[in-house]
Amino acid sequence: MTPKEEAFATLAVGIIKNLEIRGMEGYYFDNSKLLCNYLKETLPEEAVISWGGSESVKESGVMELLKTGNYALIDRADARTAEEAREIYSRTVMADYYFMSANAITMDGELINIDGNGNRIACLAQGPSHVCLIVGRNKVAVSLEDAVLRSRNIAAPANVKRLHKQTPCQTTGRCGNCFSSDCICSHLVITRHSSHKGRIQVYLVNEDLGY
Repeated sequence: MTPKEEAFATLAVGIIKNLEIRGMEGYYFDNSKLLCNYLKETLPEEAVISWGGSESVKESGVMELLKTGNYALIDRADARTAEEAREIYSRTVMADYYFMSANAITMDGELINIDGNGNRIACLAQGPSHVCLIVGRNKVAVSLEDAVLRSRNIAAPANVKRLHKQTPCQTTGRCGNCFSSDCICSHLVITRHSSHKGRIQVYLVNEDLGY
């Protein structure tokens, strides 16, 4: 391990303890390959699985694992109309497993997510039996304030570029606190506790993943 990797491995121990206090489960993985191996062994065959928009899910190889495994997938990309998208979302809410990431996580175990339509954070808050967050070491912030700043000024501008949205941060690279029709920051949610112990599972990966 490099010193950077060793430092995060040490930090992850404390984050996992804080997640447990908050009713969430935390797991540490040296790399994405180990995470995928773990999921391959633990995800039940034919489980109903869906996901929110997440570069971390793609970059980690988890998306490929899900699409090549023996699972019942609910993919919103299959929707051809607004009506079909709504119907797919209604089934997503009842999924066995929902995969996503977090825009930031504090050292105290708080999850911060910023969203445009709100489908991702809605499923995080309620619905799917299990919510699995893939979180790279680049998402860790010292404090809640730092986590919010990270979500708005690092994650959001990068996602705007990816989605080709026309917002002030697309031009400046930093949050403009806008009310644009293309705004992807309509909802800012802090998950500080889960009332359903173990429902939210956070997979800390010792790699830089997503934005």
